[in-house]
Amino acid sequence: MKLKSIDEFYQEISGDASTELSSLLPDGIQKEIGHFNVFNIKELYERLKEKSFMPYDRRAYYKISLIKGKNRAEYADKVIEIEKNALLFATPKIPYHYVPQDLQQQSGQFCVFTTAFLTKDKSGLDLDSLPIFQPDGYPIFEISDEEAEAIDLIFKKIHCEINSDYVYKYDLIRNYVSELIHFGQKLQPVTALYSKHNSTARVASLFVELLERQYPVESPRQRVELRTAKDFAGRLSIHVNHLNKVLKENTGKTTTELITQRLVNEAKILLKETDWNISEIAYSLGFEELAHFSNFFKKQTTLTPLSFRV
Repeated sequence: MKLKSIDEFYQEISGDASTELSSLLPDGIQKEIGHFNVFNIKELYERLKEKSFMPYDRRAYYKISLIKGKNRAEYADKVIEIEKNALLFATPKIPYHYVPQDLQQQSGQFCVFTTAFLTKDKSGLDLDSLPIFQPDGYPIFEISDEEAEAIDLIFKKIHCEINSDYVYKYDLIRNYVSELIHFGQKLQPVTALYSKHNSTARVASLFVELLERQYPVESPRQRVELRTAKDFAGRLSIHVNHLNKVLKENTGKTTTELITQRLVNEAKILLKETDWNISEIAYSLGFEELAHFSNFFKKQTTLTPLSFRV
C-alpha cells in the first residue's frame, strides 16, 4: 500500500482548491525541525462536509487522535466499535482509518508529526521501539470522560503554544506530545509494555518517565523533588552505578547529564515565560539557595539567570 505523504494529507483536508495551504500550516515550522500540526476534529469536519471519513491508508507520518463520538476504527487487522471516547495512535507502518457513526456528535483533537520532529535526540523517545507504535501493540483505547478531559487539556496546551510567538514553542510541544504518548503507554497491558524490552531498556524508560513527570513546573509552589542520580536510583530501587551504565548505553549520556539538561531547559522556560522572581524559580527547581541556582545556571549557559532573562 502506497504511503500517503504529509503534503497529500494537507491536500486531503483542504476541502476545496480555494483554500490556501499556508493557512493550514503552523507559523515558524521549519524543515530542519521536522513537521508538526494540530487540528480540531469538529472544525475539520465542518470544512470537509461531504468528505466525512478517513480513507484506509498508510501515512508517512505519525498521528495521535482524541476521538469523541460514536465511531468504527479499523487498524491493521483490528476492528473496534467506539461508543464514546477513544485515544488512537497511528504509525506509518500500518494502514488505518475510522468512520464516524454520527457526524453531529463528532468532536476531539488530533496532531500529526514526522519522525524528524520527534527524533530521540530531541525528545528522548525512540518512536520505532515504543510498544504503542508496534504492529502487534495496542494502538486504540476506549477511555473515560475523565481521561478524555485530561487528554483534551494537553491538546489545548498544544493549540495555545502553536499559535504563540514563543521562540522555544516546538520544544515545549514535544514535551506535550511525549506526555500524550506516555498517557497511552500507561493504558496498555503491562505485558505489552515490557515483553519485547530487555531490562536495561525498561530501566531507561522508567527513568525518562520519572524525569518528565516533574515537568512542566506550573506554580512557584510546585517543586522538583528528584534532583540527583541517587534520587532517581532510589526511586527505581536500583544501584546508582547500574542506572548510570544503563542510561549511558541507551542514551549516550550519564544520569547527571540528562537531569541537568532537563533542569536547564525548564529554567530557561521559567525565566523567559513567567514573571516569577528568580528566588521563586530557584526554589521551584529544587535549589535551597539562590546562589546555588545562579552558579548552576551560569556554569551550564555562561549567563547568569538575570542576564538570560533580559
